[in-house]
Amino acid sequence: MSATEPSAEPAVDAPVPAPVEAPVEQYARARVVTDSPDAARAVPVILRYDGQVRVTLPDAGEWVFPRDLLERGLRAPVSGGDIRIWPCGRVQAVIEFHRHANGHASGATVVQFDVKALIRFLRRTYTAAAPATAQRVTR
Repeated sequence: MSATEPSAEPAVDAPVPAPVEAPVEQYARARVVTDSPDAARAVPVILRYDGQVRVTLPDAGEWVFPRDLLERGLRAPVSGGDIRIWPCGRVQAVIEFHRHANGHASGATVVQFDVKALIRFLRRTYTAAAPATAQRVTR
């Protein structure tokens, strides 16, 4: 077959892959809220997104929840499972993480964040989606 003759096999369009969300990781500082005014302290927090929001707190472990729970919690009080989120004034938000042991509530960790850090994190989770590229495959 010469280069000018049409191919005997038709061109096939490959399916366009769905966007792949790249993991996002952001470090933030938050304030642990306690009963004692002297004990409140700022702690480093790791915010991750890999299809779910993951919040890692020192000495309290990792908490996993849907991104839309965080989004909604910045506007109005919400809860989902062991997590409650609510706005605290215009510039802060509170996330309350409930622990369970042997099927019973065993305490809670209450953490106050600057809303700016959470909004910046949420924006990054949306911009991390890699654009899908259409490819034409010829056989």
